[in-house]
Parts: sequence; structure tokens; C-alpha cells
Amino acid sequence: MKKDLLIKKNKIPASLQAILWSKDIENIDRCNDKIYIIHQTLAYGDIDEIKWLFTVYLKDEIKDTFTNHPSRIYTRPVYFFIKDFILNIEKDINEKDYVKNIAGSIK
Repeated sequence: MKKDLLIKKNKIPASLQAILWSKDIENIDRCNDKIYIIHQTLAYGDIDEIKWLFTVYLKDEIKDTFTNHPSRIYTRPVYFFIKDFILNIEKDINEKDYVKNIAGSIK
């Protein structure tokens, strides 16, 4: 019984395929693809999908991934919503590392 629950918890729900579009949902690994899963879910997921994220990863894991592995896929409003309200990150992090379409942010 416990093994079945562990397998179910490690499996990515098929409903997330829409926000994890660049990989086949059947081949996504919760550990190896953690950075991708976290950023895609935070940037493109709805509230229920973000809640799911917190059932799979610890809040500290999500915060660490967000701050130490930036991804420039966020809109400015979503970036501030995630940073300030969902993750409560108070330290200064460079907005240009996260927000797409900022003038002068092309690397």
C-alpha cells in the first residue's frame, strides 16, 4: 500500500502537461526535472497547480530553486506575486534574471 502511494505521489499529474509542455509528462522525473517543474508551475500554473507543487516539494526547496536557479520566463506581475506573496522572499534578487521582456534584458 505504501509503495502505491509513493508511486502516485512521484507521478506528475497528466493535467500538468499544458504547463510542462516541452517534455512528455510520462517521462518527467520529479527529482531530475525539479528546476523545470518548479519554474514552469510557478510561472504558468494556476492556484491549484501551485498548491500541488507544495505537496510535492518542501517550501524551502521551492524557494531555493527559485532564488538559486533563476529562469527568465515570468511576467513582471507573476514574478512579484510569486516572490512576495507565494514564497515570501525578502532578500533582493535581480528581477532581470526572472522577468521576460524587460527592456535591456537580452543577454
